[in-house]
Amino acid sequence: MTIIETPSPNFDDRSLPVSMIVLHYTGMQTGQAAIDRLRDPEAKVSAHYLIAEDGQVLRMVPEDKRAWHAGKSCWRGIEDVNSASIGIEIVNPGHEFGYRPFHEEQIDALIPLVAGITERHGITRGNVVGHSDIAPARKQDPGELFPWNRLAKVRLALPRPTKKLLDPMWADAGFLVALERFGYDVRDKLAAVVAFQRRFRPELIDGVIDGECRSILLALLLPKPTGDD
Repeated sequence: MTIIETPSPNFDDRSLPVSMIVLHYTGMQTGQAAIDRLRDPEAKVSAHYLIAEDGQVLRMVPEDKRAWHAGKSCWRGIEDVNSASIGIEIVNPGHEFGYRPFHEEQIDALIPLVAGITERHGITRGNVVGHSDIAPARKQDPGELFPWNRLAKVRLALPRPTKKLLDPMWADAGFLVALERFGYDVRDKLAAVVAFQRRFRPELIDGVIDGECRSILLALLLPKPTGDD
């Protein structure tokens, strides 16, 4: 893979080992505008990598440094997500500027990039997440159009459970306890449910805890065969 060095000054030192990857969309009108902002010292934001619409991969911050992409966030008890993660921005205008499907070239570039990062740092599939997963009250990216199934097929992200689903009939409070156990910050209950649906049931994002949501979450929490997360 060819990686174009495009350094950003916006980084500092990590205080935690790398244990996750966070995927974002840029959410700006153009890719160049996003690159400029991620390199602007005044903006105080950055990512380790950016994938352009044509699939070009830009490296903006070294992996051993702490990029500033996650903001206030939490995943599986980790609140300094920036210190524990590699951030990847994928050029897409996002919900504000005309959200659309990601280009095939982008996903074709993302897969080997994520594969290399997970191998270097020993990252499990359950810790390859979206920005909306770690900051459900603030963020929607990479959004319901992101093809998580492409990553799941090559064991780089958790697949959506589809087989032998069983509704545990939890009350809503029980669902939220389970959702927190899985990894989500559930202090904003509605936002947490919406983020879970955006990731694992994107065809219906209504914030309602129903039997399908309960069944999917239960399957995600059940013990998996050796080698699974």
